[in-house]
Amino acid sequence: MTIAIIGAGMIGAAAARHLAQAGHEVILIGPDEPQDKANHDGVFASHYDAGRITRGLATDPFWAQASLNSIARYRDIEAQSGLSFYNEVGTLVAGPHDAPMIENVGRVAEDLGIDAERFSHEDLRARFPYFHFAPEDIGFYENQNAGTIDPRKLVAAQIHLARKAGAQIERSIARDLHDNGKGVQISTDSGTIKADHAIVAAGGFSEALLKRDLGLTVFARTVALFEVCEDEARRLSNCPSLIYRDYAGNDPYLLPPIRYPDGKIYLKLGGDPEDKILAPDAMAAWFRSGGSEQVGAHLTAQMQARMPDLDILSVSTDACVTTFTASDRPLLERHSDRVALATAGCGAAAKCSDELGRLASEIALGRPLPSWAR
Repeated sequence: MTIAIIGAGMIGAAAARHLAQAGHEVILIGPDEPQDKANHDGVFASHYDAGRITRGLATDPFWAQASLNSIARYRDIEAQSGLSFYNEVGTLVAGPHDAPMIENVGRVAEDLGIDAERFSHEDLRARFPYFHFAPEDIGFYENQNAGTIDPRKLVAAQIHLARKAGAQIERSIARDLHDNGKGVQISTDSGTIKADHAIVAAGGFSEALLKRDLGLTVFARTVALFEVCEDEARRLSNCPSLIYRDYAGNDPYLLPPIRYPDGKIYLKLGGDPEDKILAPDAMAAWFRSGGSEQVGAHLTAQMQARMPDLDILSVSTDACVTTFTASDRPLLERHSDRVALATAGCGAAAKCSDELGRLASEIALGRPLPSWAR
């Protein structure tokens, strides 16, 4: 049985590895990262970055379990591929002690047995002196099995292992998908690909490919990158990832110093103050834009308030998107008898993409999902 996977991002690449290593014939379809993002006129993916937060802590047990399952396989993927993408620096989730989302984090951690220490405001000040917190803030600190991943390198590791297991990698853009009842036919920029089954893991571009409303909402997102010097990075060598959840449900996130492909070291802060919905035909232009200056200014003010002593050399912004469903869970289901869906990361897929890819492979093979994922 040949299975074509459309979308060579984090979920699609993971599905390709799981299926290929299980002995199935796999064709993974998706273009390389554009070399000139500002002038690229094709599709984009949201893994073009060197830092994403990973942790088990979550307000929803689905995302917590999917993350735990993925994190448990990180080191094996690194060892098998020879590519390092995981930095176990820990993750801190903080916010007002009586905020509903903070209470949910503690409840999920207890229910799933996640090893996360509860910190009072005084504990936070003592353990993380470079962060400023309000007197009413508390935190849950996941010291192990949490930190950051390099999504580019994780995707590269997944594709390397899929290819090693026999998968075919087609670096092209899929334009159309047809299920004729006997198989699937995929039109790409390089020609037509035929397979027995397909998995669509094309993120916000999935609806355009399938020409069907899947109930997805795509939001424009801006992140700010704060360049620091080597000495500042060393000062912050024990800094964990941070997610702050306030009363209104906002959850800005901060990543510790990470060296990016340009050789510079950045802290990254994300968390748009307002949700900007993107139409399908506006996504490519948004990726090319470099993000919003207004959101960049908002994030800069947030960084200065959260880390007032941070010695910033420069500030830049970048654009990406997040794709959501109404249920705040990914679409992991059948589209037709021969086409499965694995899309909509809901802003949380990077850390658990390996498990989402595994679940997608189970759907493609006609197997039921585990009870926790239904």
